[in-house]
Amino acid sequence: MTFSKSLGLSRRGWLSAVGAALSVCSAVALAQSPASNLKLVVGYAAGGPVDAAARVFAPVFSREMGVPVIVENRVGAGGAVAGQTVVKSAPTGAELFFAASPTMTISPHVLKAMTFDPLKDLAPLAPILTYANVLVINQNQPFKTLPKLVAYAKANPGQLAYGSAGMGASNHLSGELFARRAGIQMTHVPYKGNAPAMTDVMGGQIQMMFDIVGGAKSYIDGGKVRPLAVTSKERNPALPQLPSMTELGVRDYDVGGWYGLYGPLGMSAEMSQRIAAATARALQDADLRKRWVDQGYVIWNGKVSDLAERMRREHALWAEVTKGMTFE
Repeated sequence: MTFSKSLGLSRRGWLSAVGAALSVCSAVALAQSPASNLKLVVGYAAGGPVDAAARVFAPVFSREMGVPVIVENRVGAGGAVAGQTVVKSAPTGAELFFAASPTMTISPHVLKAMTFDPLKDLAPLAPILTYANVLVINQNQPFKTLPKLVAYAKANPGQLAYGSAGMGASNHLSGELFARRAGIQMTHVPYKGNAPAMTDVMGGQIQMMFDIVGGAKSYIDGGKVRPLAVTSKERNPALPQLPSMTELGVRDYDVGGWYGLYGPLGMSAEMSQRIAAATARALQDADLRKRWVDQGYVIWNGKVSDLAERMRREHALWAEVTKGMTFE
């Protein structure tokens, strides 16, 4: 007696049952494995800090996921073009957004071109790292410490000029929040990127700027600018002798950035968990950790709920800071 007859099935019925079983297996396999290539979509240009971090992460993440991982740059609208790409992608885990926090927490309040809501249209999957800005000043200023800078600014309202990467950039708003928390007035000078702003700090055209630790460290080490404080609540491992704003008396000032992985809505729980677990393992890689820590990054050994909560908190903070401001 054949197996199909023992189950009381006709040949056609048996084949149908086998086909249904194979379909279920295929669906399970799709839920547990992305396409042959996995994309990390980055919203900034090749060679920049977000792109560089993604390219350090990609090969280690590839090893842990068991599939090739490529980095794809989709530049525009402060990272929003890349985010929208992932929002519209199929929920298979084949395209993930390697997101920088300004896109998720600042851009919604300053960009008219923002086409999605980070709080509603993307699924947080895994935190990756955090970073701080550092306040640096021109070497020839009459003030050499943060308290003396604040005293100078109070005595000379509006005469301190600080540069940024542009209107609405994270270091622009770091300066705006600092001015509010310290009770001073400063003049913001927007540039097209951090590099020209740093050039003018060194040249004395402006007195100061906030820059990411990794970007500013070589100028600090070379004695070209003077660091006064980091913007995170804790000190930064790359600049351990430098105090934080909070240590120096600036209340309620804890400003930093982060990178995290996001996917489209509708991803399976199995795939989301697999990505989170692979990320956690990748972040334990000794070479990856050293490369990032040397650049001033802090490995974020957190849960997806930590990523979601921090995004909500900072989204609300920058909504408050930008209220009533004009961005062009």
